[in-house]
Amino acid sequence: MMNIVIGLIGLGIVVFFHELGHLAAAKAVGIRVEAFSIGWGRKLIGRKWGETEYRLSVFPFGGYCKMRGEEMLTAALEQDSPTIPKERGSFYAAQPWKRIFVAAAGPFMNVVFSVLVLSIVWFVGFTVQSFENRIVLVSEYDRQVSEMPADVAGLRTGDRIMAINDIPVESYRDIQQSIVTRPNTELNLHVQRNDQEIRVAVTPRLDPASGAGQIGIFPWIEPVIGSIRDGSGAHLAGLRPGDRILAVNGEGVEHSIALTEILNRGRGPAELLIQRQEGNTEELRVTPSERDDGTREIGVAFQPLSLPSPSLGPISAVGRGLEETLRTTQLYFRSLGLLFSGVDLQQAIAGPVRITYLVGEVASEGFAVGLSAGMVALFNFLSLLSIALFIMNLLPIPALDGGQILLFLFEMIVRKDLSPKLVYRYQMVGTVLILSLIGFALFSDILFLSGR
Repeated sequence: MMNIVIGLIGLGIVVFFHELGHLAAAKAVGIRVEAFSIGWGRKLIGRKWGETEYRLSVFPFGGYCKMRGEEMLTAALEQDSPTIPKERGSFYAAQPWKRIFVAAAGPFMNVVFSVLVLSIVWFVGFTVQSFENRIVLVSEYDRQVSEMPADVAGLRTGDRIMAINDIPVESYRDIQQSIVTRPNTELNLHVQRNDQEIRVAVTPRLDPASGAGQIGIFPWIEPVIGSIRDGSGAHLAGLRPGDRILAVNGEGVEHSIALTEILNRGRGPAELLIQRQEGNTEELRVTPSERDDGTREIGVAFQPLSLPSPSLGPISAVGRGLEETLRTTQLYFRSLGLLFSGVDLQQAIAGPVRITYLVGEVASEGFAVGLSAGMVALFNFLSLLSIALFIMNLLPIPALDGGQILLFLFEMIVRKDLSPKLVYRYQMVGTVLILSLIGFALFSDILFLSGR
């Protein structure tokens, strides 16, 4: 329940800033705003300041900024008027460039919001949890996986990836970010193998289910216990944080994937050889539990690397916030192209239900580590969501901001008032498209939640 509450608050904040952009721009060019609402549907509470009533409505998935004169389109259609009536201070009475400015201000404010929250993150400083830059090949432990790009490139379990495209790699997080964001793009890896340093070229394969690139690797995670779930097999057997698992059922364990593979092959209790933090070794019998997918686990999480990022000064923090926002925007535009490259749209498109769930889940996982980690996780996710809203709203689809901009540009070019019938038909096409997309996204959300 708390996940949903956090998610709703986060989504509401992003929408608030978007609509705030429309509000500020409209007031700046002399268009009267009659109502400013966070959420849709029946008004819960409202208060009027000046000419504008500020509302909180019952459905928090969105919001709106109602400008004066928007209903004049309906009046013109009913009266079969050739033009939309222009009343002082109304939306359609404003010059086309002013309406374009108002339409563009919402998406622009989403960019400002992203820069703002990321600047705060860099100003405060944060710590990233990851694992070392060493890899394990998926193909060695999953017999159902066909030959992956890592196998084709000649990578081996135990390799350390030191740099990608000559950019130094500090952790597995850096490796993952480079791979998932560059499907079908060749990457040049600088690899350390034992005492040798070699160069390897690998091209991540597009995963249709997620739209991400993958090469078929896991992180090499040292089998040193970081935390233990209460009531789990490990907890009942007497394992403690800091213990290193040396062997299971007589087989040596070098990394966490090997542990998982040995547990899944076994039946009944597992015999563990462990090394305590003090240096002494012990043998313990642990009874694994079975997950829903049939795999077995003992209820431990392994120690990650903590990579602190020092806090930056105000100017440097804003610079990094802007840099991260631009990078994320580029990735989103690249992802749009991938939608036409065989990606499973049912998996790739998220609706308001899934977005709310994910915002809350990401934040809750961060808060489980600590207040600072929770705020960083929440701010990072809200930044991603805000940029997604920026790009989506600029798409040239009628009923979206981008579609409105296109319509008003047409009006500027032809230098003729818009016909009410043209505007109505244009908006109806957009409404049908948007409702179809929302319906598809909600169906995708239902399937997503049913699989949780």
